[in-house]
Amino acid sequence: MRPETPSEPPSDTSPADVEPEKPRAGLAVLAEFVKTFPQKPGVYRMSNAAGDVLYVGKAKNLKKRVGSYLNIERMALRLQRMVFDTHVCEVVITHTEAEALLLESNLIKQLKPRYNILLRDDKSFPYIMIPGGHPYPRIVKHRGARQKDNEYFGPFASAGAVNGTLASLQKVFLLRSCTDTVFANRARPCLLYQIKRCAAPCVGKITESDYGVLLHQAREFLTGDSRAVQADLARRMDEAAGALQYEAAAELRDRIRAMTAVQAHQDINVQSLGEADVVALHRAGGHSCVQVFFFRGGQNFGNRAYFPFHAADDSDGEILEAFIGQFYASAMPPREVLVNVTLPNVEILAEALGIKAGRSVTVTQPQRGDRKKLVDHAATNAREALQRRMAENTAQRKLLEGTAEVFALATAPDRIEVYDNSHISGTHMVGAMIVAGPGGLVKNAYRKFNIKTVDLAPGDDYGAMREVLTRRFARAQKEDPERKLGTWPDLVLLDGGQGQLNAGLKVLADLGISDLCVAGIAKGPDRNAGREQFFMPGKEPFMLPPNHPVLYFLQRLRDEAHRFAISAHRAKRSKAIGQSLLDEVTGIGPERKKALLRHFGSARDVAAAGLQDLRAVPGISAATAKKIYEHFHPDG
Repeated sequence: MRPETPSEPPSDTSPADVEPEKPRAGLAVLAEFVKTFPQKPGVYRMSNAAGDVLYVGKAKNLKKRVGSYLNIERMALRLQRMVFDTHVCEVVITHTEAEALLLESNLIKQLKPRYNILLRDDKSFPYIMIPGGHPYPRIVKHRGARQKDNEYFGPFASAGAVNGTLASLQKVFLLRSCTDTVFANRARPCLLYQIKRCAAPCVGKITESDYGVLLHQAREFLTGDSRAVQADLARRMDEAAGALQYEAAAELRDRIRAMTAVQAHQDINVQSLGEADVVALHRAGGHSCVQVFFFRGGQNFGNRAYFPFHAADDSDGEILEAFIGQFYASAMPPREVLVNVTLPNVEILAEALGIKAGRSVTVTQPQRGDRKKLVDHAATNAREALQRRMAENTAQRKLLEGTAEVFALATAPDRIEVYDNSHISGTHMVGAMIVAGPGGLVKNAYRKFNIKTVDLAPGDDYGAMREVLTRRFARAQKEDPERKLGTWPDLVLLDGGQGQLNAGLKVLADLGISDLCVAGIAKGPDRNAGREQFFMPGKEPFMLPPNHPVLYFLQRLRDEAHRFAISAHRAKRSKAIGQSLLDEVTGIGPERKKALLRHFGSARDVAAAGLQDLRAVPGISAATAKKIYEHFHPDG
């Protein structure tokens, strides 16, 4: 079992990578999230602004465990960097810490977070294996690929967990662990037989049928269906204690504890479930959350929370049925979908999913057994996620009200648009717009703008901003002139100082828009976060106190716009890397391009070549050479 203290992230991050002046954004993020976390066991996931999972951990008490990251001064510098990079922290509650441990291992295997060190060597998680094809099968630890004839139980979070379980199996069931070669060549029992850890089938100390009984009991033990075995152990423990054989009673007690620990894992990995999704809805305060848990091969491969929009008079069944239909429109349905509410058209939905999958799909609402436990577990997580969401929305509303006070708005803004642009020496310039509102960031409203102005000087940020705002608000005037669709902002933030603000105000004035609140946000003289200056029309630049909650909120919005702009720029630059200057010349196919590159060495040298040099290239006619020359020398 992993320790309760934060594990060290990988060694490829040196202390020098953590800049002392880096804003402690993630620390404030965690502080807000921790306020809504339950004091229950579960698993937490830390993600950065790009959505990449940084770390997955388990906890006996989620609130206490994640809260320990707030003691930033006590952590190693590498852990501090992980905390600073955290943008979102999500949790999944579980019944027990043992379930959290298994779910943690499943998620680490699936997500491969950067700051989890368990999979840095890309090893698979261990299983317990019972090989087939032998009259006296052994029981061993196994990693790697599985074979059809063997039985596998797990996965386990660590080799130590497997070794402990194997030790318990040897104590209780006396199954062999030696290789087939050793088994075939034994002439007398080994030491394990002497210390009562093996039945010594190698020398005939047990019959094949009796060994089969022990093997069957071991399978029951590993699958959690071992009440009879556990009851027998309890009876023997009581008899030993009654006979004052306390050492034997303690040994039997330890075996029962080992069995209980393994059985407790089975609520999170249900071997009989196969391929299924568990979809559960919870509704409160006019809002809903749908939790989807993904099970493959009996293993929990993670979950995700969704918050669908719906009318107040929609029933739970209608909401969940509509969600499932839209969810599997872009995802392959599993063989089984388990739900927690009655769907009005379940047969039609199952038929539609079957058509999508090309095989039979069942949609059921379990009433008892393991499947009912899984559905209830998903519903509990949906309830917890909705409570956190509603608490976060309340906090978001307070920040928006504070923003209204800072910028002298009449009411809290429902839509804030933040603009930034990105380029390298003026090349591949793009503009970006991000949107935030009462529900947080509205990522489906983000927009990127490829700068199209031909005569724009390299690195002209003001010109790029003018183009972006012109295109954005000219389109808004065309598509929503009455401002009834909710697409007009209440506040426009420009990443930059007075120059950016002046450029933006001029664009709006040229478009006849005079009622939008526009402000610029720029870093201070030494470009340290926390010393931002704000620029507004008709006002002197001002700063907010370093501990002002709205300051951090606006920093987050500015940083998100910057991140989105850089992502768009990198995507455009990466696409351009694979292009050549010759791609712009019409009528030049792949073979001629190859001939030109072989002759001149690069596209740039082709562009600089003279007409006679181009004619000398094999396969390039006089007419083609003239076309190439005129393309790169339009002025003759």
